[in-house]
Amino acid sequence: MIISIVVAADEKNGIGKNNQLPWYLPADLKHFREFTIGYPVIMGRKTFDSVEKPLAKRRNIVITTQNLEIEGCEVVHSINEAIEKCKGEERIAIVGGATIFEQSMDLVDVIHFTRIHNIFEADTFFPAINPDKWIQADIERHEPDEKNMYPYSFITYRRA
Repeated sequence: MIISIVVAADEKNGIGKNNQLPWYLPADLKHFREFTIGYPVIMGRKTFDSVEKPLAKRRNIVITTQNLEIEGCEVVHSINEAIEKCKGEERIAIVGGATIFEQSMDLVDVIHFTRIHNIFEADTFFPAINPDKWIQADIERHEPDEKNMYPYSFITYRRA
């Protein structure tokens, strides 16, 4: 099973502000769908709250310390429990938020990272990618266009 993180961050690793994305970048949303449709997605409760409903065509697993039932989702209490529930899957995607990313960095094989080449006001950040543990395997740069107002890069990191 391939365990991946799918994340977008600005130049300072900002990933959110007030539990929302600080930007709108359609190319990144498409990229996110490409890596997650048909596969389980693991997210924290705050990330689930920000998307407001289960992500379509994906098995949604929500990590929370609370005893909740969320329609259309499987609720677990740790990243390890979430991964255990996915045994037998070809791949899974961890999609946020910051606490879940921090807890999973030593467990994942690949990071699908969208770097937005701008700085936004953020209150939530992605952990630093340690170059001793991760190799940049691929990068695809894009300039702004009529739909995407910021320059961005799709970067794939693989465990060193």
